[in-house]
Amino acid sequence: MGEQNMDLSPEFLEIAACPACHSKFAVDYDESELVCTGQDCGLAYPVEDRIPVLLIDRARSTR
Repeated sequence: MGEQNMDLSPEFLEIAACPACHSKFAVDYDESELVCTGQDCGLAYPVEDRIPVLLIDRARSTR
């Protein structure tokens, strides 16, 4: 895990948005996840082999 598994381009992170609420993401390198920054959402999406899995049914709740 870690940063080598999260080799995401700055351009991707600039345009990526949560599929559930369309808020921006924060990157959690320790968990290899993209975490939604929306106040009412709080979903975390896994990144597997440097590919973000942006499916709501694969996300976990951080609340």
